[in-house]
Amino acid sequence: MQQRPFKQVDVFTDQAYLGNPLAVVLDGSGLCTEDMQNFARWTNLSETAFLLPPTPEAAAQGADYQVRIFTPGYEMPFAGHPTLGSCHAWLEHGGVPQKPGLVVQQCKAGLVHINQSSGRPAFAAPPLRRSDATPELVAALADALGLPRTNIVASQHLNNGPTHFGLLINDHGVLLGLKPDGATLNTVIRAEGISGVGVATVQADAPATGLVPGLIGRSNREARAFSSSGSTASRTADTTEQPTVEVRFFFDHGKAIGEDPVTGSFNASLAQWLIAEGHAPQQYTAAQGTCLGVQGRLHIRQDGSGQVWVGGDAVTCINGSVLL
Repeated sequence: MQQRPFKQVDVFTDQAYLGNPLAVVLDGSGLCTEDMQNFARWTNLSETAFLLPPTPEAAAQGADYQVRIFTPGYEMPFAGHPTLGSCHAWLEHGGVPQKPGLVVQQCKAGLVHINQSSGRPAFAAPPLRRSDATPELVAALADALGLPRTNIVASQHLNNGPTHFGLLINDHGVLLGLKPDGATLNTVIRAEGISGVGVATVQADAPATGLVPGLIGRSNREARAFSSSGSTASRTADTTEQPTVEVRFFFDHGKAIGEDPVTGSFNASLAQWLIAEGHAPQQYTAAQGTCLGVQGRLHIRQDGSGQVWVGGDAVTCINGSVLL
């Protein structure tokens, strides 16, 4: 064992202790998979990240560093808050990207670009594979979540590395009131090979401040009207900073079903789905973690090429070293 530089950062928040915490071992060289998994189990955070030099092949393609991401129970090919949190920690520790303003991260899912040019880092949502679900699976998940089926607007398998499942519903109060049966939900998602289930609501009009009750899942026609009346170019920063989407995400973290404070990978796939189907505008802010007492904020933007970017702040809460 040796002392290794270590940070614990709070991600998708600009206020310490109001986002999703991430443990970052800034030098994972020489650690085997078992070492990493054991440490991630010990931290007991939703994810722990280990930074390594990129492989020669990835470095040749522009990668600045490599990250391996572990929950307490397993390794993940990609995850959103470890992407932004690792980037924040790497830069703060003195990392210098090959290309100014753009950090390229290697992970099990491939190379992820993190744009620094706007001041708030944003990662490029990985390619998404999505498909419709069977009515039987939707019904089983709804029952396990305690979700009335009449509130479901749409559903989709969402795979961008992790194999998530998304449900869009039409009632904000129902979303905040969900009380899943953990054992039943765990049985369903394990049988279907799903890593986690996210439930979201989309609000028709931007609120003055924060989320308000009465969020609705909009039809394609309503979404297009909303988008055309408030395009990305014309929407002000103040408007897009206010959350108009609320998300909850439930997953098997290796010990039991838990609720994630803020989930970057799910929000990336959710945004790609909702924007493509006209359920959400091309730029919005999502809130997550409300029921856990945190204030996660994810800033979604689709650029002119169709690429979706997921932005978020990060704050260092612990800075030091760890014996590992």
